[in-house]
Amino acid sequence: MTQDPLFQPLQLGAHTPLTLPNRIVMPPMTRSRASQPGDVPNALMAEYYAQRAGAGLIVSEGTYIAPLGKGYAWTPGIHSPAQVAGWRTVTEAVHAAGGHIFAQLWHVGRLSHTSLLGGRQPVSSSPIQAEGVNVFIAGEDGTTPGFVQASAPRALSIKEIGEIVDQYRAAARNAIEAGFDGVELHGANGYLVNQFIDSNANTRTDAYGGSLENRLRFLREVTEALIDGVGDAKRVGIRLAPLTTLNGCVDADPETTYLAAAKLLGDLGVGYIHIAEADWDDAPVMPVEFKLKLRAVYPGVLIYAGGYTAERAREAVSEGWADLIGFGRPFVANPDLPERVRVGAPLALHHRDTLFGGGARGLTDYPTMVKEAA
Repeated sequence: MTQDPLFQPLQLGAHTPLTLPNRIVMPPMTRSRASQPGDVPNALMAEYYAQRAGAGLIVSEGTYIAPLGKGYAWTPGIHSPAQVAGWRTVTEAVHAAGGHIFAQLWHVGRLSHTSLLGGRQPVSSSPIQAEGVNVFIAGEDGTTPGFVQASAPRALSIKEIGEIVDQYRAAARNAIEAGFDGVELHGANGYLVNQFIDSNANTRTDAYGGSLENRLRFLREVTEALIDGVGDAKRVGIRLAPLTTLNGCVDADPETTYLAAAKLLGDLGVGYIHIAEADWDDAPVMPVEFKLKLRAVYPGVLIYAGGYTAERAREAVSEGWADLIGFGRPFVANPDLPERVRVGAPLALHHRDTLFGGGARGLTDYPTMVKEAA
């Protein structure tokens, strides 16, 4: 009987590589359950991640690196001692359950609201508002959440860009102190790094705008800072979204731009690139030819996520253009997703109204197959 490609181990890392037991990744998903005040990771979050430790690799929900990097209510940070201590309870729970977990480091840039930033204005590569893009806020009373139009941003100065690069370095060090196995940079889905990369979001005329090399400069500097902070390039991953138009970021020539980004990241020696594919109705399809070109220019591990079924995931790994596959929403309602995939069991569906905010309901109360059968 042919071995299942999704259940072959994979080595991730160089000096002390992690052995991932399968090719199934739990990708980052915002759940907005951090404790208040202070956006501190908590025991409920530790239980949630530990329940899903059967994944070959877990990437944490987006975790903001500094106060001005926050874009949604009740999301966790990784810049205060309390947040680092809170994350340590999460990583210890995941490791005790036999799992591996990376921290996704996040700066939302312009995708924020003044109410989340103590009245301050969001920042970006350029003073361009993300029209029609909503962000999740706690509401005027701090407890009634809702979505509102993102506030208009201001452009970062050169000095401020350097300060944010330093914040990424500090966040990487904090992640390692908190017990994470590595870090992933959120460079996708219209957030700050993406706001420098994509041509329509970047109108700068200095060293961080204009030419492709300049638009990739911030990505390079942040990646170098993460490598320095972690101490091992192979424990650093980068999430990119070449074709997504989420949150108002579009590039005029995405294939050229993202092949250049992938080559840059390969030259820096990062452990993986995590490609977020668009997965909504009528979304642009990422051609296999593009994926093969990425494989040709980038020598590390490639993760793809975006509406994959088990069958499509097996094909991707078997055809060689993907090494790991992320299953996002299926992991919400199926804490034992890898085992369900392995035996071909049906998947439970998640409840949309419990995705953001709240407590255990819709987070840790989804049963495993064993509990369903009991």
